[in-house]
Amino acid sequence: MGVYSTRDALAKAEALELDLVMITEKAEPPVCRIVDYKKFLYDQKKKQKEIAAKAVKVVIKEIRFGPQTDDHDYDFKKKHAIKFLEDGFKIKAYVFFRGRSIVYKEQGEILLLRLAQDLEHLGKVEALPHLEGKRMFMIIQPKKTK
Repeated sequence: MGVYSTRDALAKAEALELDLVMITEKAEPPVCRIVDYKKFLYDQKKKQKEIAAKAVKVVIKEIRFGPQTDDHDYDFKKKHAIKFLEDGFKIKAYVFFRGRSIVYKEQGEILLLRLAQDLEHLGKVEALPHLEGKRMFMIIQPKKTK
């Protein structure tokens, strides 16, 4: 360990039959290390894989309603939504309007708000109901559990 000139560092790396790898070029003086380059690359890839494995994967489950969904169907789909939230998934609940049923926009919004109110204890609304084309949708994310 110490400060070497580039020539001395290269000579030392050759003597050890290793590679001179620049770690940080922005530092004054640039930081280099004498290592086995293939092992260095392997370790970097391994660290990247560990970081990717620890990353949280967001899964969004979709639940589809019609503007005039009956109470039984609503309860059935609500039961699925509860299970999804308990499993830690986000929910994208949407009302699909076909043909002239777009005149029932208010019913669709009421349905989605009712779902949000029923799932209030398990999740919080990330995006309030809004219309995009023939779909009115809302996103609910699970509450953090400790």
